[in-house]
Amino acid sequence: MIFKFEQDFADSLRCIPMIVRLKLDQCGIKLKLHQWLRFSYQQRQSLVDLPTDTADNRAAYRAYLIHLIESVCQEQAAEVTVDPNPAWEDATTIPDCVLEQAAAKGVVLTLELWQKLTPLQRFALIKLSRPGHENRNFLPAFQEFSAPHTYGHCPGS
Repeated sequence: MIFKFEQDFADSLRCIPMIVRLKLDQCGIKLKLHQWLRFSYQQRQSLVDLPTDTADNRAAYRAYLIHLIESVCQEQAAEVTVDPNPAWEDATTIPDCVLEQAAAKGVVLTLELWQKLTPLQRFALIKLSRPGHENRNFLPAFQEFSAPHTYGHCPGS
């Protein structure tokens, strides 16, 4: 799933989409943009499409990603710690960084809306709340997620 706010690069997959960034956090591998760009379009698309919904799927995704980094980029994969209780899985608590970013953008994120968001949508808002160039997409993402019946779409659909 690629969100509407990501559409400027969705067709070419020239940036790492949120769905892949979530999967990276789930499998404990850090992927740098230069590595992502070395992968073929088909390899990038496979990283979008492959499931990480079970421990076995996450292990397979991790092994595939390590293989790609080593074979395509000729680099060692960088590992990161997997959070056993990630904030995006908790629908009962809005992280302070998200509340602060919402306030800075002049919008109100209610607990009711937070609870209706998917884990991927919550993940995106958390990532987009961090300092840096990425947070310019916070407001478009918030607007997309708070619109009724808006869940992003898959490329080509």
